[in-house]
Amino acid sequence: MIKTIEHQRIRELRLDRPPVNALSPELIAALRKAIQAAPADGVRALLLSGTPGRFSGGLDVPLLLGLDRASMAKLWREFYGLLGAIAGSAVPIVAAITGHAPAGGTVLALFCDWRVMADGEFKLGLNEVQVGIPLPPVILAGLRRLVGLRQAERLAVTGELLSPRDALQAGLVDELVPTERVPEHALARCRTLLALPQEAMTSTRRLARADLAAIFQADLEPELQQVIATWWSSETQTTLRALVERLGKKAG
Repeated sequence: MIKTIEHQRIRELRLDRPPVNALSPELIAALRKAIQAAPADGVRALLLSGTPGRFSGGLDVPLLLGLDRASMAKLWREFYGLLGAIAGSAVPIVAAITGHAPAGGTVLALFCDWRVMADGEFKLGLNEVQVGIPLPPVILAGLRRLVGLRQAERLAVTGELLSPRDALQAGLVDELVPTERVPEHALARCRTLLALPQEAMTSTRRLARADLAAIFQADLEPELQQVIATWWSSETQTTLRALVERLGKKAG
């Protein structure tokens, strides 16, 4: 599910779960473990990438709809843990958004240090509301930090999916490059960071991202309980099941 590619001091974690790199419980846990383990291996920067045309399709909704309540509660806690690992990483993480990145795909990139996106006929954004899921507060906090309060309100409430160029204008991504150049450009960004005086860069980065890490240092249990309860609400379940049915008809 994850291909690990070493670029000397930089480690690329490439999502590789066909067909759309959807986030399953196993992939979420594996990605969290890989991010947390990297600094101890001497890795000084991480590159989070996907396959050509598809960064990540977000949570694997068809799979998750078959889970029981205990399994879904575990998944949400693990997903929060993954976001916290990205936000609090001791080494920079650059997102190489190689294609479509709706919902959870965008969420992963939100908490990275930098976002390089493929310039093409792709979509990204936080469309949770459109599929019946209220945007969790930690994700809204990450969105606000990245794009500002008013822009975050618009994107979160409408659940609009954006083209790469609109995402760049909104501040949701930092750079656009041709699809085939996304990984190499993201890798160059990592190398630029590592070329800086390391103590100065590391301490300044830690200070600059302290507010982001602090989101996950608070007591998130009440929030998690609400998020988990909402997943099982009638509206959310009905909307998600209708979505899966539509996707199934398209595939057929």
